[in-house]
Amino acid sequence: MQKPRKQPKHWGNALFVLPFLVVYVLLLVLPLATGWWLSLRDVDMLADTSDFIGLKNYADLLHDDIFMGAVRNTFYFVAMTTPVFVALGLALALALNRPGRTGAALRAIFFGSSVLSVTIVTLVWRLVLMPDRGLLSNLMQGMGLAPIAPLVSETLALPSVALVTVWWIIGLPMMLFLAALQQIPQEMYEAAALDNAGRWRTFVSITLPSIKRTVALVAVIEVIQQFQLFGQSYLMTAGGPNNTSRPIVQFIYETGFRQWALGYSAAAAQVLFVLMLLGVSLQAWLNRRNA
Repeated sequence: MQKPRKQPKHWGNALFVLPFLVVYVLLLVLPLATGWWLSLRDVDMLADTSDFIGLKNYADLLHDDIFMGAVRNTFYFVAMTTPVFVALGLALALALNRPGRTGAALRAIFFGSSVLSVTIVTLVWRLVLMPDRGLLSNLMQGMGLAPIAPLVSETLALPSVALVTVWWIIGLPMMLFLAALQQIPQEMYEAAALDNAGRWRTFVSITLPSIKRTVALVAVIEVIQQFQLFGQSYLMTAGGPNNTSRPIVQFIYETGFRQWALGYSAAAAQVLFVLMLLGVSLQAWLNRRNA
């Protein structure tokens, strides 16, 4: 019996993957490795020195009250925004998943804010939340209530940033959910209508199981994005008052580009990287468990 001949290996096919590998290594692997190397050193850019200090930067971070406060602020912000993005995005998608010009116009309105830059968004909302002369203060005074200044309140500063963030980018989760809803066969809803299933029963038994992968995708995307909070808090509150709205990315920026402590800043960046991995892994584990 003749043995089948082995197919020759076409190493030339690797050339099609090579451009991606080059870009991947240069833009991801190399910077990541450089960041880990910097985090183990005491880098002085002014003196042009770099001394190996091991894990000292990480040990100092654990005893840095400002950094630990930034970690708490970041987790608090993620916990505030991610469930809202999932629930509100799905609610808007369900409400606007209908043909016609009205639905299309409303979808465009809700998605329109997502294309604005963070500078424009924060400028508009600073005018709204400005103490004494802001739109919110004027409305409260018109109703005979005492005006409030959320951006200078230790309790309300970070929730205000979260509110602005949700208003800004709620369009992306909404569009992802809309795309998923439009992939559900209409025959399933027709069968449910023949069985006299109510709206809630149809949602629980048909809609939610059909889009559970999209729910997981939106949750993972938002966890990753909200861990990287920077522009909104930096432009609206500058991390204040009393560091109550300073996230980890702002701490990294200020440490690296204002204090020029690159090794210390790189260590904080690696901690953020690990926290993001843990957050995404936990979210993926919960999704698999509930699948």
